[in-house]
Amino acid sequence: MAADTAREPLRQRGEASPLLNDFDARLRRELVRFPVLILKGCSAVSQEDRNNDVWTVRRALGWTCGYLERKGDGNPRVSSEWLLSEACGLSRIDLYMNPDRPLERDELDTLHDYVLRRGKGEPLQYITGEAPFRYLTVKVRPGVLIPRPETEVLVSEALACLPPAAKREAAWNAEASAQEAAAVAELKARIEQARAAEAAEQRLAAGADGGENAGAFSAEAAADDGEEAPRGVSSDASPAASREGVDASAGSADSQEASGPEGDPFLLVADICTGSGCIACSIASERPDTRVIAVDLAPEAVALARENAEALGLSDRVKVISGDLGSSIPERYLGRFDLIVSNPPYVPTAVLDDIPHEVSAFEPALALDGGADGLDLFRRLAPWAHRALKAGGAFACELHETHLEEAAAIARGAGFADACIVRDLADRPRVLVCCA
Repeated sequence: MAADTAREPLRQRGEASPLLNDFDARLRRELVRFPVLILKGCSAVSQEDRNNDVWTVRRALGWTCGYLERKGDGNPRVSSEWLLSEACGLSRIDLYMNPDRPLERDELDTLHDYVLRRGKGEPLQYITGEAPFRYLTVKVRPGVLIPRPETEVLVSEALACLPPAAKREAAWNAEASAQEAAAVAELKARIEQARAAEAAEQRLAAGADGGENAGAFSAEAAADDGEEAPRGVSSDASPAASREGVDASAGSADSQEASGPEGDPFLLVADICTGSGCIACSIASERPDTRVIAVDLAPEAVALARENAEALGLSDRVKVISGDLGSSIPERYLGRFDLIVSNPPYVPTAVLDDIPHEVSAFEPALALDGGADGLDLFRRLAPWAHRALKAGGAFACELHETHLEEAAAIARGAGFADACIVRDLADRPRVLVCCA
C-alpha cells in the first residue's frame, strides 16, 4: 500500500517533497520510454537517449512485467519471460544468465508486438506459435485448441493400456548408439578379415601340397568359410527363380506391414478429435511400435496435425484424416484397434460462460462445447469405440470433471465391461478408461 501511494502523482496527493516529485517524474518517463523507443526506433530518439537508454534483458523484462500486470495478466512474470525468450531466441534460464544483454531493434519490435497482443488477452501459445506437450513441442495457431497439461494425463493412461513394448530403443542418445554400432561393425569386419587371411594361408599351403587339385580344394574351402558363391550359380534353383523368391518375400513383408496388428508387430491406435495432433504424435513418438490414425472434423486442425507430424518426423507413423469422429475410418479397421483415445469437446454449455476470457475469446468454440452435460459427442463415440476395438483393447477419453460417473454408465451401456475414472494432477476426475 505504501509503495502504491508513493507512485501516485504528487499533485493528486497534495504533497510537495522534491525527492518524491523527482521519483514520480522519473518513473513516469520510465513507463513511457519503452514503447516510444520501439514504435519510433532508436534513430528517432535523441543522441542523448541513445547513449543513456539501452534496453537490456533486465530492463525489458521489468517493464513488460509491469505493463502486463496493469493489463490484468494473471501471471505477468511468466508471460514476460515467455515473450522475451521468444523475441530474443533465449531460454528463460538464459534471460537470467545474461541480464545485461542489450536487445537489438528487431528484437524490440518483435517484443512490442507480442506485448500488445498479450495485453489484449491473447494466449501465449498463439503468440509464440508453439506449445510444450510431454516430451514434444508442437505448433499451435488460432482456430485449433491449445494442448493442456491435463491432457498429458490422458496420454499417460492411454500408453499404460498398451501391451509392453517388445523392444526398447535407446532413442535418448542416438549419436552414442550410432557410434557404438559403427564400432561393432568395424570389429566384426576385422574379425572377418583375419579369418579370411587365415583361410587363404591354409589354401595356399594345401595348394603347394596338392598340386593340380588345389583349385578344387580352394572352392570347397571358400564354401566352408561361408564366402558368397559366384553370381548366377545356385545348386538349388536358377537365378531367375531365386530373384522371384526374393521379390515374393519382399511383397509378403510389405503386405504384412500394411495389414495391421494381425500380421505385424505394430499396434493400431485411433486418436479421435486430434486437434493439433499432440496426442497422436506423443503416442507415436513414445511408442515406435504404434501406428496412429488421427481424425478431426475441422480443416484447420487436420492441416495443423499433419504439419506437426511432418515436423516431428512422424509422418510414417501418424496418418491424419478428415472426418466426424470415427465415421471416416475404413471399415476394414473395425475390430482391430488396440487403443482408441480421444479429447473431444466436453465443456458443458453453461460452463462456457465462466471460462477465462483468453479461452472463450480466442479458442474455437467447436473444440470446447460438449452440449448441455458435455457428453454429446461421447454418447456417439462410445458405441463406435466398442465396435472398433479388438478384444482386450482400451478406450481412454478426457471429459469434464462433473460428468465422469454418467460417462462411465454410458460406456457400460455401450458394451464395455469395465470403466475406470482417473484423476488429474489437481485431483479432479478427468479421464475415463474403458476395457473392451
